[in-house]
Amino acid sequence: MLPLVYFVRHGLTDWNAEGRLQGQAETELSAVGQTQADRNGRLLSELIGDAAEFDFVSSPMRRTRATMERVRTAMGLEPGDYRTDRRLMELHFGEWQGFTLSELDARSPGTTEPRSRDKWRFLPPGADAESYEMLALRFAPWLEALERPTVCVTHGGIVRCVFHLLGGMSPEQAAAMQVPQDQVLELRDGRLGWR
Repeated sequence: MLPLVYFVRHGLTDWNAEGRLQGQAETELSAVGQTQADRNGRLLSELIGDAAEFDFVSSPMRRTRATMERVRTAMGLEPGDYRTDRRLMELHFGEWQGFTLSELDARSPGTTEPRSRDKWRFLPPGADAESYEMLALRFAPWLEALERPTVCVTHGGIVRCVFHLLGGMSPEQAAAMQVPQDQVLELRDGRLGWR
């Protein structure tokens, strides 16, 4: 049985609001995103009690680190006292990073249609690009190695993988799900629930 884990998606960015594919492009939290991170930190402070028992780990990307630091500050903890793990990074959208789907289709009509048919397995163009299927393979060993209660700040793609790997969601359901940025996902006794 996995230990207690709280997953937090990074707060909103301008690219999120615009529907741009961020992937591994570095972006900043918007004012709304900062407020979401603060809210999630206050909630975690209520849920956790003694944070000394918890490991705090974040994707190394700027938006997740900023979220983690705001979460920890809201919890009354030293902002920078956490570790990062590259396995928690968002999937790489290759040459599509920074574009909206409509912009991609305007440049080359029909280019996003294969993604809409099989979002989980679709591989964007570009040398570093990943599919959700590849992301799940990258992330699974991190999950399997968990040994203690953990607060994890990560990305929407990773949360989708959590629901597929642990929540029984089909790849199609997981790829299509909306992942909130103003809630905390709790994994307790093998069950997933939003807080």
